[in-house]
Amino acid sequence: MGDRRFLSWFLIAAITLGVGFRFFELDRKLVWHDEVYTSMRAAGYTRKEIDQELFQNKLIQSGSLQKFQQLKPDSNEQETIASLIQEDPQHPPLYFLIARVWMEWFGSDRLAIRFLPALLSLLSLPLIYGLAWEVFETEIEVDLIALLAVTLLALSPFDILFAQTARQYSLLTATIIGSSYVLLRSLRWGIWQNWLLYLSAVTMGLYTHPFFGLTLVGQIIFVGWRSLPLLAGQVKKVRNFSLAIAAAIFLYSPWILVLVVQSKRALATTDWARFDVGWLYLVKLWLLSFTSLFFDLDFGFNQPWTFWLRLPYLFLIFAAFSLVIRRTPKATWQFLVTSVVVPFLLLAIPDLVFGGKRSAVSRYLISCFPGVQLAIAYFIIAWQPNILALAKPSKSFLRKLWLNAWKLKPLALALLLSGAILSCGVSAFADTWWVKDLSYYNGVVARALPSNSNFILVSDQGDDYTNMGDLISLSYLLPKDTRLFLTKHIPDLSQLEALSSLSSKDFYLFHPSQVLQKAFEQKFGKVTKVVPEASLWRLPQP
Repeated sequence: MGDRRFLSWFLIAAITLGVGFRFFELDRKLVWHDEVYTSMRAAGYTRKEIDQELFQNKLIQSGSLQKFQQLKPDSNEQETIASLIQEDPQHPPLYFLIARVWMEWFGSDRLAIRFLPALLSLLSLPLIYGLAWEVFETEIEVDLIALLAVTLLALSPFDILFAQTARQYSLLTATIIGSSYVLLRSLRWGIWQNWLLYLSAVTMGLYTHPFFGLTLVGQIIFVGWRSLPLLAGQVKKVRNFSLAIAAAIFLYSPWILVLVVQSKRALATTDWARFDVGWLYLVKLWLLSFTSLFFDLDFGFNQPWTFWLRLPYLFLIFAAFSLVIRRTPKATWQFLVTSVVVPFLLLAIPDLVFGGKRSAVSRYLISCFPGVQLAIAYFIIAWQPNILALAKPSKSFLRKLWLNAWKLKPLALALLLSGAILSCGVSAFADTWWVKDLSYYNGVVARALPSNSNFILVSDQGDDYTNMGDLISLSYLLPKDTRLFLTKHIPDLSQLEALSSLSSKDFYLFHPSQVLQKAFEQKFGKVTKVVPEASLWRLPQP
């Protein structure tokens, strides 16, 4: 009894620490490219109108870029929705509308806009506690399993990272866990109030992110698999489930119409995910993504230690599911397996067959992660010496080793949580993290530029038209009076040439398109790389 009480208080303390990490220095980290677009859409701007104002072959100050992160004057919620429909239809509007209301109440600075997802991430903690009770209801120590599941989510380096990111992923996590929780309750009790809650959760999930659909497909397969053979007692539950899904899709149909009408635009904005990267790259990212739930230290993508240190966690995941499948009721392991395997395969199979890197994007795998955390929580709590015992003679060394290894379970739990805390601590003091590709090197760029404002940073929309987001991200790291010269698609550098005659030619090029770089070098001479990985160039000083 004393051990259980100590473990419970230990886990509660760990959960409290995880909550604290979510709100630690929210305003210090580099503004990610995607966060720029969140604020821009919520504020009512489109990228087209921002580009038309910025890239005009003229000189502006970096501080002026941040006005596009604040509410557009005289705008309303319709303009937020219109911005998504016109330019980003693959993103449903729910989170952006919530963010807009939040901006109206609390402002749009980095602290305010990131406080919202951090707050929303807390919803997932009681929801996964309830989900664990539903999944493992027959287990004797279900209370400890549920509490450990909350702990693993609270201290997850991945979940904390995106809880501090002004994007819809913390809300997506909450809808994934919440919909699963009310689905299991509905299947167990069958009352109409639970089915109404499930309908609401699915509708919210669909309006939060398109990849909630991965969870929905997993739930459909789970209910179908669980109900076979279709006995009389299952018919009503399957019927109610089908009606709830149909109603949710009907409520989502206005945005389905948007996707149909704007299908070309939606495909164009996701072209980058169809780039073939090869199976080895995919395997590396799968390893990084699934283990980042528990351990996430980045020594570099090409450094072996980045991957070797994660192999024990991969083994732990496989061992946990082996135990779940062997020891839990059929409905339990069916739910956990479908919640992880189905969303993963829906992304991974097209990548392997047709090429692409959808499954290599960690945040796209969010549907898989709660099931992994639940399985690990069960494994840690339910692991006993008679579980998975090797079928060997009693004097077998391996059998003795396994039968005594369970005694180290408290140490294993301490090491598991210590690895998560260490990862969260390192990430907390970093500018950015490996899962955020665009804008990743902006901190390096800001440190490479002169500390004064006597230079001019030259840029344009870029070959891939992503420079607007990166420039606004960079503006938070530069003095507000830093001079930017932003050119049109066809650069006119005559004004810049006039400025160069009055002062030293302290010019830098940031992510220039090939057209801009060629025009600049014809006018001023060859440039040299300052930060090669970030495409920062400089005109050598005389």
